[in-house]
Amino acid sequence: MSFMQQTVTDTRQAASDGISVAYSQTKVQATNAQVLKENRIIAAFPNSPWLESYRMLRTRCLQAMDAMEWKTVAITSTSNQTGASLTAANLAISIAMELDRTALLVDANFTNPTVNRLFGIQAEKGLGDYLVNDAELSSLMINPGIDRLVILPAGKPMFNSTEMLHSPKMVRLVNELKSRYPSRIIIFDMPPILSQDDTLGFSPYVDCVLLVIEEGRTKTDELKNAASLLKDINVLGTVFNKTTDNAIRFQD
Repeated sequence: MSFMQQTVTDTRQAASDGISVAYSQTKVQATNAQVLKENRIIAAFPNSPWLESYRMLRTRCLQAMDAMEWKTVAITSTSNQTGASLTAANLAISIAMELDRTALLVDANFTNPTVNRLFGIQAEKGLGDYLVNDAELSSLMINPGIDRLVILPAGKPMFNSTEMLHSPKMVRLVNELKSRYPSRIIIFDMPPILSQDDTLGFSPYVDCVLLVIEEGRTKTDELKNAASLLKDINVLGTVFNKTTDNAIRFQD
């Protein structure tokens, strides 16, 4: 797998055609287009119906979030293999396609980190190293060669991930990420809400949660249980993934 890595200077300005961004100390790894295609990342499928589905999801999400002045969303699912990480990645890309927006995708799934694999990027450190070892946050960020998109990998595995995700340090990080750039939307890729406590413990610190379910596979009882756990949380909506027509559907 080939990739390019470099460090660029932090500048952010409003250009006539949108926001022009370069990130301080952010490594740039321009991923292989074939890897993106194999992993169904929409950046490899210009002008496809699938890309249009994610654009529609983006529009619905941003309309709801803008109305509430929300900047952070946690994406979770009822169980594994529903495509929540892929949904998080493609939603982040579609938001970054907006000329007046930037997106930060944070892999907060420490038991099954998937974002690196989806983009084909290599990262030895990430969020876990920031929380446990005080690694410099700016040195952990990666731009995957997609304009206005930055990734914060999961990094160091943590046996106490639930406690660390609602630690004061994590809360301060979320608040800092929200306030630093007004144009930025932060997406947290989280573990399934029914199998781990990480998502439920972390959800009060983000503005809203987006729930991904798989059409024809997610059981009614699972959906009811997830809804019960999220009853006191702002639920942005539900994404129906892996539909029979290969589209995605959003229900708020």
